[in-house]
Amino acid sequence: MLNYIKAERSSPAEFDQALVWTALILLLLGMVMVYSASIATAEASRFAGNQPAFFLLRHAVFLGVSLIVALTAFQVPVRIWQSLAPWLFLCGMVLLLLVFIPGVGREVNGAKRWLNLGPANLQPSEFMKLAVVLYAADYTARKSALMHSFKNGLLPLLTVMLAVGALLILEPDFGAFVVIASIAMAILFLGGMNGKWFAALLVLSLAGFVVLILIAPYRMQRIFGFMDPWSDPYGRGYQLSHALIAFGRGEWLGVGLGASVEKLFYLPEAHTDFLLAVIAEELGLAGVVTVIAMFTWIVLRAFVIGRQAAASERYYAALLAQGIAVWFGVQTLINMGVNMGVLPTKGLTLPLMSFGGSGILANCLALVILLRIDYENRALMRGQPA
Repeated sequence: MLNYIKAERSSPAEFDQALVWTALILLLLGMVMVYSASIATAEASRFAGNQPAFFLLRHAVFLGVSLIVALTAFQVPVRIWQSLAPWLFLCGMVLLLLVFIPGVGREVNGAKRWLNLGPANLQPSEFMKLAVVLYAADYTARKSALMHSFKNGLLPLLTVMLAVGALLILEPDFGAFVVIASIAMAILFLGGMNGKWFAALLVLSLAGFVVLILIAPYRMQRIFGFMDPWSDPYGRGYQLSHALIAFGRGEWLGVGLGASVEKLFYLPEAHTDFLLAVIAEELGLAGVVTVIAMFTWIVLRAFVIGRQAAASERYYAALLAQGIAVWFGVQTLINMGVNMGVLPTKGLTLPLMSFGGSGILANCLALVILLRIDYENRALMRGQPA
């Protein structure tokens, strides 16, 4: 009996409780901060019916639906996700094409990134990130023996990724393009891509990004605004200058929850792209460091889960977990870098926290797939079938 108890205590838990709680804390903190950042805007907006809790209620609905879908998705084994990967990728491509159809796609501020679903909008690029992780991991795992061949191993996936990138640039959604390109390149590298080919691809990608910036005047203006936001604080440097003011006002412990001044019609997109600036102003450096620490832990934990899957010779699961880590890491880094003035202004939300149903749902799905990989890893460690 004593030996049985010791064996039970030494056996791993069925799922990573710390990962679940960290994600839930970020989701709930995000809902609180979305409400705080949007209350003034919603109260003054006809679109929101002058209801202060408009964005809070919508965000709560998005979060509730996402958690229900996530709980259902957790029941799906990783091998099923692998079999569905090409079809989900194809569906993602179709959704990206639909945004260009008049009456189906919705244009906001000159960008065609949304599908009009009546009470809500669907942003296909958010789900394309998940589809790319699933498909690139599947492709790389299946073609692992050909990863040193450019023609047979790399070229087919690069061609498909260029097609995705072209659609995103046409929307335009440069931020999503950067994230998706980072995911695909990282998975190729982790899957055994030839080092010389990877270096060449990296140089070509950087050159391509530079060309895309140079040929788009509004992107050039963002670069100039990033370099010296105070030279034109009412024009190209407006968003960044007010984000920096929010960080400055927050100091160590913040001005208090709900007491932000910058969210009062000064800081654009305070509840979406610049939510971290509101966190900095209201919760101070302590709040920002806490958020950074939680995201860092999720990313590192995802890499560990991927390494454990690789140790069990589950190469697709390993690449999938590491691809999710790259996705969350790159998108979080870009959003935080933009808010802090370290990177040029770009419209990317903070995962798990910013307002937006498509982003929250895609992020929750990615996390439960990661949890499923970990669940199967732990089952194998206990000697059970995955």
